[in-house]
Amino acid sequence: MGKPNLFATLGRMQIYAHRGASADFPELTLAAYEGAVAQGADGFECDLRLTKDEVPVLWHNASMLERAGNPGLIAEMTFAEVSRAYPQILTLAEFLDFAVSNKKGVLLETKHPVISGNRIEEVIAQTLATTSGIASIDVSVMSFSWFAIEKMKRVDPSIHTTFLMHKHTSWLQAKLSSAAAIGPGINELREEPIRAKRIKDLGRSLNVWTVNEDSDIKLCEKVGVDILITNKPAHAREVLRYP
Repeated sequence: MGKPNLFATLGRMQIYAHRGASADFPELTLAAYEGAVAQGADGFECDLRLTKDEVPVLWHNASMLERAGNPGLIAEMTFAEVSRAYPQILTLAEFLDFAVSNKKGVLLETKHPVISGNRIEEVIAQTLATTSGIASIDVSVMSFSWFAIEKMKRVDPSIHTTFLMHKHTSWLQAKLSSAAAIGPGINELREEPIRAKRIKDLGRSLNVWTVNEDSDIKLCEKVGVDILITNKPAHAREVLRYP
């Protein structure tokens, strides 16, 4: 799907907008991604969940309480109910169409565990397969779930994947993952920069989240990060002195 090897061969570090330009706009909304385009982001990152009627939507938490003031769970609400509670919500199809029209790569994070199990990976593959122009942009499906990444490989091995790591993720999981890219958090990379070399030595691309501070941006450039995921695309470009 897209050009799977491009993530590791673009030459300079790419800047992807974490939930859009989320330092300046409501996260995961069209406004946030329009802001990311204006701020010069190379691509977009998003979180995905399935509604009760299996519509993939851009949403981080299981509940709608924090962003919409509604205690309902995305997985237990229909899309109509979700969109009534939060009219700005984007579907995966809308998000992909926007990315294609703006020629921006995408990182699609699936959230786990969820009551629908790994159904989200199947729905993503189906949506990608029916999205006009998707081959013109770079797509990677990401997850902290080792099983989700392996499910994605079984569903469609042509789809690029990124295995995300947090501080409790074992190195063995990363090493055994089928993912073409590994995504450690900036806190772990800062504490142990040698992680970058270990990941590159596995022949994997390196995507790091969520990088907002000047010193961390410079560290990522120094250790050869392929994709820097940030809430502040314009600021990252300024620190890196990108034209």
